[in-house]
Amino acid sequence: MLAASPGERLRTLRDLLGFTQKQLAEVSGVQQSWISEVETGSREPTEAALEAISKATDTPQRFFHVQPSTVPLDSLRFRKSSSASKVVTRRVHAFYGEGFRVTEDLLGDAGYPTPPLPYATSDTLSQEDIEELAEQTRETLRLAPDKPIPHLTRALERAGVGVAPIVLTDDPDDPPATGGHFGVSYWGGLGAPALIGCFPGSQGDRERFTLAHEVGHLVLHTFRPRAADPEGEANRFAGALLVPRQRVLESITEKNSLSDYARLKATWGVSIQALIMRGFALETIGETRRRSLFVQLSAKGWRKKEPVTVGQEAPLLLWTLLSRRFGARPYRPAADTLAIHPTVLRSIAPTPSDKVDGPRKSPVASVRSINRQ
Repeated sequence: MLAASPGERLRTLRDLLGFTQKQLAEVSGVQQSWISEVETGSREPTEAALEAISKATDTPQRFFHVQPSTVPLDSLRFRKSSSASKVVTRRVHAFYGEGFRVTEDLLGDAGYPTPPLPYATSDTLSQEDIEELAEQTRETLRLAPDKPIPHLTRALERAGVGVAPIVLTDDPDDPPATGGHFGVSYWGGLGAPALIGCFPGSQGDRERFTLAHEVGHLVLHTFRPRAADPEGEANRFAGALLVPRQRVLESITEKNSLSDYARLKATWGVSIQALIMRGFALETIGETRRRSLFVQLSAKGWRKKEPVTVGQEAPLLLWTLLSRRFGARPYRPAADTLAIHPTVLRSIAPTPSDKVDGPRKSPVASVRSINRQ
């Protein structure tokens, strides 16, 4: 095993904080040329300079000497928009890598079981293959084969899949910034931990679909890293996981109106658009009807903001493990022991809040208003 490299860790810290070398030099008083030379390996770091950076950035000094995450970041699966910047993507990589390292530590220390997820190995996957893998995943997560999933996050956590919010802001009053990113995930395979990184702040139905999409990557692409259409496969898997095939065959037909889809959204916690695509994937509606429905969605302004509120889900597993080990106010002692920046720790293991993780809001009023339109 390679020794930890303070230069690489220094670069990781800058990525975590979103700092340039110049900005880090300004806040720490350490010369920019020293930072550059240490990061490139042309100069040995001094503990005095690392301590200055540590104090200026509120980072435990052990951070510079700890082993990095075992996750190969170039194999991460991202769900992001084409506009996502490279700078923000590097910051997400750093957040996720540090989050994975801490997750491995917390799960291992608690003796938590690793996820027994099914996995695909075939070069190509048909829709039928994806349906079967989604059914197997429901069985693994101990979910009913034909019922809505009340809380997908909790089901994943019970099975040993960590879920970690990634919040790219240091100000709690600022809205979460995703930079065009929606989800990121990695699983090393049987006997290894798995972690899904998510970006809170979007609508509940979108967050649930992103989670299901990332589960799709874990199941479909852990052993198929060169799949031709990984995003399309993960989307189809997400639909199959959230809305089982038999229920689609029973409830989605060419006759469904947008009001019908809104009621289905309230039941399944899946967007109207995803439900339309689910019916299209299983051929219960055709291309002409799919186009017509999306035209209607655009005309109503529902492509960007749909009716019917789906409550947001909040993770609990990492906070529970953290608080059991470090107490009710765990961030400072845990940051020192785990050699992690407190900001990252607060992001990936947020304190539970009833305001976020309460019962799903009733969509009845919204559905009634749709019926009147």
